[in-house]
Amino acid sequence: MNPIRKHAARRRRLRFEGWIAGIGTSSGTRVVLGHWQRSPFGAFSDVMMERADGERLLLAPTRETADFISATYVFDTMRVVPVQVSVADHTWTVVAGSLELRFVAERSGPLGLMLRAVPGALARRPAWSALTDGPARLLLRGVRTRGSARAGRREWYGARDLRPVRLVSAFFDGFDLGVTAPVAPPVRFGFGSVPRKPALTRVTTTVVVGPE
Repeated sequence: MNPIRKHAARRRRLRFEGWIAGIGTSSGTRVVLGHWQRSPFGAFSDVMMERADGERLLLAPTRETADFISATYVFDTMRVVPVQVSVADHTWTVVAGSLELRFVAERSGPLGLMLRAVPGALARRPAWSALTDGPARLLLRGVRTRGSARAGRREWYGARDLRPVRLVSAFFDGFDLGVTAPVAPPVRFGFGSVPRKPALTRVTTTVVVGPE
């Protein structure tokens, strides 16, 4: 076999489809929930947190998902804990180890309605992410739709809905994290942050893994 073709064949595109919620709190802790309905690991949820002192934490349900996420993003602390998510009447309840989080996802605004019109096949294409990267940076402050991750990985996002979020309650390690606040400063797990205004985004995420 041609060694160049053999080398290129080792790169893989891994696709994750679901929702990302980004929420700031008045305590300074910012929380990012990934709720994946379809992924190479099956359905699962994970939580990334950045505390006011800058500590970045990952809460993941299995060692396999924790290893994959920590190989893609940067964390100071990693915990493998059960992560349970339930949704009822627009209220999301998240229990991940010592994190207890409840928030309400409100109706889609004008931007969310526009994103809902994007076909799924288009949202998965790298060219679409390249086209939307500039507007996302301008409109959503800190958001990027494509970039480089750890270990030479490439990543792109295709958003298909955007809903404002209102925090109901948030407790971590027994401490009240406070009320809804902007996601500020931006979180520092990877090449981009979530929207500054707390939001729930329906998204298709593609991660390219393997050597260049």
